[in-house]
Amino acid sequence: MRLPAIALILLASLGFAADAASPPATPAHPTTKADVEKWYTALSNWGRWGKTDEVGTYNLITDAKRKAAAALVKEGLAVSMAHNALTEKAPDNPEPFIHKMTYTGAKPNGDWFMDEYSVSFHGLAHTHMDALSHTSYQAKMYNGFSQLDVVETGAKELGITGFKKGIFTRAILMDIPRLKGLPYLEPGTAIFPEDLEAWEKKAGVKVGSGDLVLIRTGRWARRDAKGAWDTSVVAGLHASCVPWLKARNVAIAGSDAALDVLPSQVPGVVQPVHQVLLVAMGMPIFDNLDLEQVSAEAAKRNRFAFLVTAAPLAVQGGTGSPLNPIAIF
Repeated sequence: MRLPAIALILLASLGFAADAASPPATPAHPTTKADVEKWYTALSNWGRWGKTDEVGTYNLITDAKRKAAAALVKEGLAVSMAHNALTEKAPDNPEPFIHKMTYTGAKPNGDWFMDEYSVSFHGLAHTHMDALSHTSYQAKMYNGFSQLDVVETGAKELGITGFKKGIFTRAILMDIPRLKGLPYLEPGTAIFPEDLEAWEKKAGVKVGSGDLVLIRTGRWARRDAKGAWDTSVVAGLHASCVPWLKARNVAIAGSDAALDVLPSQVPGVVQPVHQVLLVAMGMPIFDNLDLEQVSAEAAKRNRFAFLVTAAPLAVQGGTGSPLNPIAIF
């Protein structure tokens, strides 16, 4: 996920001051830029899987983890967690998905009908996966690779093709609005480690090594109820959740928005969760998932752990990919 440059500049210039939609100025876990900077070393996975490793915490999805995840399938019910492509420009969709028909019934190519797609998928509109080449800190990406290795033809290392054999693991849905008895969280609401642990207790699950953690904020439910809004303000994880994710050996984290709460509540750092996960920990991220149907199905069964499978497009040098993750109960 990458915020538009104008939004980043605005947030920085305001020092992340809260507005009417933002949470209180004093969060439960005051976190500074210095704290975040320490995490790049303290939480680092550089070298953990070797000096040339390019997939980071994806290594935690072992063959044994896949077998255990497959055993979670009891009914065979499949639920997509991709939001339908947004083709209309909106406050949260400045770069709409483009679907162009090249051959139609009125202008056929023999008996065939064809179309083409175009999408700038990073941002807060389209469901996608961030590869580890999506961001850097102090000119370095995960495992010490230089940001200069991302060139006009793509990323020389850490590209999305490192994940082309797909994601197949146990997912834990952490439904924070349901925890709080709400249909959705208001924009700017921060989620803290205590919320994650309270959800584990309520749902009767515990996040473990190799899991995919799915954070539901209710972003799409709120959009349906109130319309699109400027997504420089969204609910999401507070930076204090990053050490928690490391301690649990999470393989991948995802949410229905930016994963980070925005504004971040960390003065001087726009998206600390994204950057520490991608750069220090080497953890891929799923952005803009649609978790509404899977939330309903999980609640109906009181079952918040299930198999998820997904595969990115095999684009050499890509810093990410559109994605259609499938939950299977």
